[in-house]
Amino acid sequence: MFAKAAPRRHSLTVLIACCSLLVSLGARAATSIDTQRAAFRQAWAAAQQGGDGWHAWDAQLRSYPLYPYLPAAALEHDIQQIDLPTVQAYLAQYPDLIPAQDLRRDFLLELARRQDWNGFLALYQPGTNDTLACDALQARLANGAALDFDRDLAVLWAKPELPGACTPVLQAAQEQGLLTTPRLWSRIERAADAGKGGTISVLAAWLPAPQNQEAQWLAQALRDPQSAVAAAANWPDTAHARLAASLALQSMARRDTDNADAAWQQLQTHLSFSASQRDAIRRTLAIFHASDYDPDALQQLLALPASAQTATTREWRVRVALAAQDWPGVLAGIAAMPTDQQQGDEWRWFRARALAATGHAEQAQAIYADLAKQTTFFGYLAADQANQPYAICPQAPIDDPQQEQALLEQPGLQRAFELFAVGLQKLARREWARALDGSDERTQVLAVELADARGWYDRAAFTLNHGEAMHYYTLRLPLDSQIGVVEQAKQSGIDPAWAYGILRSESAWMSDARSGADARGLMQLVPSSAAAVARSNGMAWTGGDSLYDPATNVALGTRYLSQLAERYNGAPWLASAAYNAGPSRLNQWLSARGSLAPDLFIATMPFKETREYVARVMDYSLMYDWRLHGNALSIATRLTPIGQLYALPNSMTPRKAVDCAVTATPIAPASSATAPATAASVVTRTSQ
Repeated sequence: MFAKAAPRRHSLTVLIACCSLLVSLGARAATSIDTQRAAFRQAWAAAQQGGDGWHAWDAQLRSYPLYPYLPAAALEHDIQQIDLPTVQAYLAQYPDLIPAQDLRRDFLLELARRQDWNGFLALYQPGTNDTLACDALQARLANGAALDFDRDLAVLWAKPELPGACTPVLQAAQEQGLLTTPRLWSRIERAADAGKGGTISVLAAWLPAPQNQEAQWLAQALRDPQSAVAAAANWPDTAHARLAASLALQSMARRDTDNADAAWQQLQTHLSFSASQRDAIRRTLAIFHASDYDPDALQQLLALPASAQTATTREWRVRVALAAQDWPGVLAGIAAMPTDQQQGDEWRWFRARALAATGHAEQAQAIYADLAKQTTFFGYLAADQANQPYAICPQAPIDDPQQEQALLEQPGLQRAFELFAVGLQKLARREWARALDGSDERTQVLAVELADARGWYDRAAFTLNHGEAMHYYTLRLPLDSQIGVVEQAKQSGIDPAWAYGILRSESAWMSDARSGADARGLMQLVPSSAAAVARSNGMAWTGGDSLYDPATNVALGTRYLSQLAERYNGAPWLASAAYNAGPSRLNQWLSARGSLAPDLFIATMPFKETREYVARVMDYSLMYDWRLHGNALSIATRLTPIGQLYALPNSMTPRKAVDCAVTATPIAPASSATAPATAASVVTRTSQ
């Protein structure tokens, strides 16, 4: 008996020893990668100072996937001192990597600055960008070659705007007689369509008089439409004068609709505008009269000829009727839309609203019941009206350890994940895009799952954004407990689901996001506003770059949302509109149409961006409420009437059930024909 038991104890001892060894090896591997990451950060900082100091970490980093980024960073810093053989040696060692691509581009720009045209031509590869294409033409000119328009300039000439490097090339083309008057006018007209007045001004100088003056009228129409409209009364009735006046009137209509309308009444008797120009001017005036809700806006929209009608004019006909709560007018406006436009969720919702308001409750309920199947803002509104649960149908994660391991072994994704881990997110996104270019949907989902497990949440938003992949809600709408959204929202007195909804709408989880207006981080805060919030709340403020820290951004962002919400009785939908368009704009709209129901008010906000933003934030807020609680606060509860106090939800607040009315189509396993791309087969794609 005891003799038989001994082997069992021995097996158990061996098993424990093996497990201990595996745990130890795993711990060592984790320690090793953490050590390498710490070393890379130090080496990266040194490499960005130039020179060879970064080599101090060579021994630790030779096997690290990001090692090639270090010599490239040092060369980039020293680019004005290095020579062509040094760059060529790097390119030969790492020919297919992103840092090699960048180094080639930047050193070509340096060679052009040096006017080392022979070196430039030795390194140049066509198809990089317009600046280098023009530099290459300069190199050929410097070596005595002549330009051929079709071979050298035709592709560049078709673009409405070119970089400064192209100016000497175009000057040479002019001197060779290649820039004929018809060619000049063809490019001027393209530039006018694209709104590039600077391009027109340069080209005008090469036109013979008086055509150069007509070209300057086009530039003036784009730069200063008001002065162009005033001057147009004295312009001759030529084709280009009419084009300039048409552009100026349309631009002026966006800023000063009434004066543009008065000028149009005068100029249409002076200039013989074409039918298409008349349609464009009348359409633009009608749209901006409508967005200003002028008394005769509906009449102007209805008076437009069929040739001037567009999807925008038709929708504004309905928005004007909604602002007046003219329900028969709403029905007539929707009926005038093409079938595909009528089938949009917004117009199905308002058609049902109008039918209910005109005594056709049964027809309205049928539309509500069908629309309630949509996982959208208007689908949720319809579900409330139809007394149906919200149709949220999440796609189950893919469980394929073998394919996940294959992805983890892909060098491009290894570099992407490591770049993210060391905080170089822009470079990480570029590696990600290149590694997954051309891959099938299943591969993309698995890659997103790997990214999500590493806290790289923005990959889902930018990768799973079409078709059935949008049903991976747990990936597309992540919950990150480490940055404190729920805790900070509660401390700020706002709904955590709304805070998440704003965050998702603003940055799609890109913690390094920065807008043209200098809004930064997850909740897109402008440094001046964030500093004011910090002062008013007694919080630490260490400058604008601190907004790239997720926890700091969320702490300040939730308090800023709280301050906005206080202005509007706590209503998250109104505060969302203020967050996007600014309180001043929102207050103007409230003064004009503050008696409307929330859905009507949202639909009649003049800015398309703000209408879509509020709907998106409310959509995401509901979805995040579901993510946090398993069910969701009703959309109707979130849309409190203007002037009514919003009741902050809590654990006792009733929430609606969520049900999946339609089963999402599973994504098929990858076949051999759709296997993950290998490092040798990937193709460069611009990152989002």
